[in-house]
Amino acid sequence: MKDKRTILAIGNSFSRDATVFLHDAAKSAGLNLTVVNLYIGGCSLERHAENLESNDTVYLVEVNGAVTDKYSGLRTVVESTDWDEIVTQQSSHDSGWLDTYEPYAGKLFGYLGSAAPKSKIHIMQTWAYESNSTHPLFIRYNRDRAEMYNRSRAAYMAIADKYSLPVIPCGDVVEEIRKTPEFDISRGGQSICRDGFHMHLVYGRYLLSAVWLKSIFGLDVSPAFIPTNPAAPSAEPKKLALILEVVAKHFK
Repeated sequence: MKDKRTILAIGNSFSRDATVFLHDAAKSAGLNLTVVNLYIGGCSLERHAENLESNDTVYLVEVNGAVTDKYSGLRTVVESTDWDEIVTQQSSHDSGWLDTYEPYAGKLFGYLGSAAPKSKIHIMQTWAYESNSTHPLFIRYNRDRAEMYNRSRAAYMAIADKYSLPVIPCGDVVEEIRKTPEFDISRGGQSICRDGFHMHLVYGRYLLSAVWLKSIFGLDVSPAFIPTNPAAPSAEPKKLALILEVVAKHFK
């Protein structure tokens, strides 16, 4: 495995969902990828911008999908190495409200452009909550999944266009998997979420790792990669294959 790359996610529980399987999935595709996620639950772009100024050691550091006992400051981690890729996103509950992005996105992307000029910066499009989600802030979207999806997608695309950033289309692909009978809860399918908004511990996280690898590196997750998680039931190969099929179709 010759190709070695590094990726830093500046996020929250949604970036945790996206990166838990990423190192192992990348390995299955022939990429030696070091994955670091900076985690604060529910963290918004506004809070990231505040943390950028203070550099307080408030981010829990996760490496290759594993939670460490280390906390660090944002600037400390960004400036610790020449990251190949850096990914960030808005908090999910704020994602559909464009006025929550600025001036914080500008401050964060401006800093990353000067502090990490060799890094490619991406923005992850987060996903809408499941239709039956009980998340308290789902009311901001009238508890309507389609409204949340459409609003958040429009906001992400506007910010990506403003700063010329590539978008990791997790929100789009999650909506596409929800159209399949296997993951359409209105037809008795399994939710791609585990609690109405976070991704399922196996299928949802598997989907996100596939989207990230394809979007960022142009790679496909190997069908041989079977994620395991002691807190979740064994993965059904047919559902994993369906997920890869939907991801591949999205990027055609």
